[in-house]
Amino acid sequence: MKFLPTAKQSLILLALMLLMLATRYHHFGTVLHLPDASMAIFFVAGFYLAGTVALPLLMLEAGLIDYIAITMAGVSDFCVTPAYSMLIVAYGVLWYGGAFYAKKFYKPQLSSALPAGLIALASCLASFLVSNGSFYWMGGRYAEPHFAEFVQRFMQYMPSFVSVSMAYIAVFAVVHAIGVIALGDRHAGASKA
Repeated sequence: MKFLPTAKQSLILLALMLLMLATRYHHFGTVLHLPDASMAIFFVAGFYLAGTVALPLLMLEAGLIDYIAITMAGVSDFCVTPAYSMLIVAYGVLWYGGAFYAKKFYKPQLSSALPAGLIALASCLASFLVSNGSFYWMGGRYAEPHFAEFVQRFMQYMPSFVSVSMAYIAVFAVVHAIGVIALGDRHAGASKA
């Protein structure tokens, strides 16, 4: 295991950090802004950057973007509650999902696309369950929380968050496949590189 990313991994980390910077405080996207890519970024970072210092760097960046968006750009602080700290767990789920796929299932073959999709979907669902569930149950925004209301809110917001994340992951997978074809697996591989 290496702590510092390789030169190639550093470029990947920089690209992911720039994407997060470009998309993070426009969570749902607009005509002018892409939707938030944070969930997908943590999954993809786990795939490419496991074993490096990238996870805490990405978490720090996410927190700094939120802080600046709230204090300087007029973004609402409604979602910043005691449950905000659970984003560490939510993003960790995605990171370790990507790392698990890279270690156990990744092959530079089309046959590894199904496990990638299933692991990405499970990771996104689990991550959203952690973030949404902690906000609902620990956030203090609901006077009398109950399970039926939680399920209703989960089902209301989950499709957009998970589908956006899966769309970004699919784009990353296509870019990765193009890299594998163009460069060969030796140069386009996952976190084992």
